Amino acid sequence: GRKVLIVYAHQEPKSLNGSLKRVAVEELSKQGCSVTVSDLYAMQFEPRATRNDIVGCLHNSEEFNYGVETWEAYKRGGLSGDLIEEQKKVQEADLLIFQFPLYWFSMPAIMKGWMDRVLVQGFAHEFPKCYDSGLLKNKLALFSFTTGGSKEMYAKGGISGDIRYLLWPMQHGIMHFCGVKVLAPHICFAPEYVSEEKRKEMLIAWAQRLKTLWKEEPINCSPEWYFK
Repeated sequence: GRKVLIVYAHQEPKSLNGSLKRVAVEELSKQGCSVTVSDLYAMQFEPRATRNDIVGCLHNSEEFNYGVETWEAYKRGGLSGDLIEEQKKVQEADLLIFQFPLYWFSMPAIMKGWMDRVLVQGFAHEFPKCYDSGLLKNKLALFSFTTGGSKEMYAKGGISGDIRYLLWPMQHGIMHFCGVKVLAPHICFAPEYVSEEKRKEMLIAWAQRLKTLWKEEPINCSPEWYFK
């Protein structure tokens, strides 16, 4: 069976994000997938990239360079335990699902911290092995998130601009850079401002999509998809 890692960032299990995560676990498990969840708030995941991420001596104790130090530590197996654990989950997964509420046109800090700390050089990328030749190139990713603003606000002519612009740093700058192929995002617009009925429909639509997820083709990973 296929393996799925859901990286989940919401403080409240009863939230729509919590329900979307639960639906994904149920639906994918039914398909025979093995599903792992990294519930970042519940884990009290540390979002800050610091010296604590390196066990033992530094490569250069004179001047601390996080990128260089984590790269060196990765090569010698000297990263902190929490990072090794998350990297193992990523390594084993065929699909990564990121489930979160959009904060200030981006992912919550705790999830950005996960990206900063887990996807280190040597593990996820190693120049020139990036983009199509990134080190995680046999994996798929999907960003599933909720917004505060309506679909109209995030349309091309809307006040917030096309939602795809916001996906460029997340999908292209992080996932595609690491070689991951990206499936179309799953967006629930303004759940706080719709009826209970509409929220139920959002969950049903997600469950339906998950049924045929493995048949989907990744998006065209080029600037045109985002800015055409």
